[in-house]
Amino acid sequence: MAISDDIQRHMPSAADRDRPRGVPLDYKEAVLLVDPKEPQFRGEVDDKYQYAMDNKDNMVHGWISSDHPNPIGFWVITPSNEFKNGGPLKRELTSHTGPTSLAVFLGPHYIGKDIVVKFEQGEYWKKVLGPVFVYLNSCPPKPEKGHLWALWEDAKAQAQAEASKWPYSFPESPDFAKAHERGSVTGRLLVRDRYVSNEDMPAEKAYIGLASPGQPGSWATESKNYQFWTRAAPSGNFSIGNVREGVYNLYAWVPGFLGDYMYSSRLNIGPGCTIGTGDLVFEPPRAGPTLWEIGVPDRTAAEFYIPNPDPKYSSWLFLGKDRYRQYGLWERYAALYPEKDLVFTVGKRNHSKDWFFAHVTRKVGDRYVPTTWQIRFSLDHVVADGNYTLRIALAAAQNSSLQVQVNGGTPLATPAVEFGDGNAIARHGVRSLQWSLEFGIEGCLLLQGDNAINITQRVACSQFVGVIYDYIRLEGPPTHSV
Repeated sequence: MAISDDIQRHMPSAADRDRPRGVPLDYKEAVLLVDPKEPQFRGEVDDKYQYAMDNKDNMVHGWISSDHPNPIGFWVITPSNEFKNGGPLKRELTSHTGPTSLAVFLGPHYIGKDIVVKFEQGEYWKKVLGPVFVYLNSCPPKPEKGHLWALWEDAKAQAQAEASKWPYSFPESPDFAKAHERGSVTGRLLVRDRYVSNEDMPAEKAYIGLASPGQPGSWATESKNYQFWTRAAPSGNFSIGNVREGVYNLYAWVPGFLGDYMYSSRLNIGPGCTIGTGDLVFEPPRAGPTLWEIGVPDRTAAEFYIPNPDPKYSSWLFLGKDRYRQYGLWERYAALYPEKDLVFTVGKRNHSKDWFFAHVTRKVGDRYVPTTWQIRFSLDHVVADGNYTLRIALAAAQNSSLQVQVNGGTPLATPAVEFGDGNAIARHGVRSLQWSLEFGIEGCLLLQGDNAINITQRVACSQFVGVIYDYIRLEGPPTHSV
């Protein structure tokens, strides 16, 4: 099975997942192989979620009949993601033990109920899903070493060829928009953050897309209509082509900066038209200068500490890379912190070694209990009547409720209800739906010298509830020079 250059392997059979050869683990999709037909799989976990991919990376995946005298490749190629839901970061299933290969158009995985299509009484809806391309290739009889890799390389080349043909000309349905029925949008996106630079900065590598009119970030839960995305050049210039006729908002987010951008005017795309937006300026959320930060605002927890799995649950393919794909990492927190919770001292600790990627519960006896993480930091000066801001960006959440305290005081205002339904902790993810939390802190709550902020994951109904952090930043009061 192959889903990327790095994720390729000989796979167990479907029969290995059934008792007595396999033993189900904390959920039915994850099975420990205890007596597989092929002994090299003994002790591994088989779980379809280990092979999930972001829409942006999910162009081709499939299988090779490697034991056949004349090996054959079977590939699912998706030339365009315009009809998929959730945008480029939406994570979805690919291929897994069966052998099974999927082309998922409107899946709820990693987002949950917020992305499920909802209809009003009598509402009319139509959407063209696909087409996708099923490709078969083969090797000569008795292939030499490396020919199996050649099948994968050929499949990737075919995927690029299919993408270059999009939109296809052969579909006869009038609902499938051909090239001459589509338009395009061009422009340049700049970032304005005067606490970072005195000049507007090109939004290099920004994700810029068109989706149904909504609110900033609403594209991430949009399923009914089409989406069209690109990446900005180092200059911030972008071009989005082959856009179906319709009314859209232009959305963006920029790696390295918090927040979501949405162009204030709706864009009406017609056949053959090109709309130039000119220079657009994104002002990320910011109230004052950065006093300290943990992580990188990139909508993933990949930069944080991801532990090695419990040896009894390891999958060899992910021992050296993508460790977050390993089963059971939620249990590793309690193994590392059996009694006392995580304490992170700003300036002395390294987020890649000392900040556990997921804030989860701890099992004590037969029940799960809340956990409280502490951030310790020192301030040389405090403006007693000033307003400070704590920003917490979450890459994922599952039935979460966070409580934040400063120096042991009264908890700051937090969301009143549990939030998050992406189940990314159980499904080996380092992101699902982005959540942005902002807490105002009165200067009188802070001390000159040593301070501590406690973050408690209050809900503890199972091992899978909690949050996956993206980035945390404390900002000082606004300065008059900005």
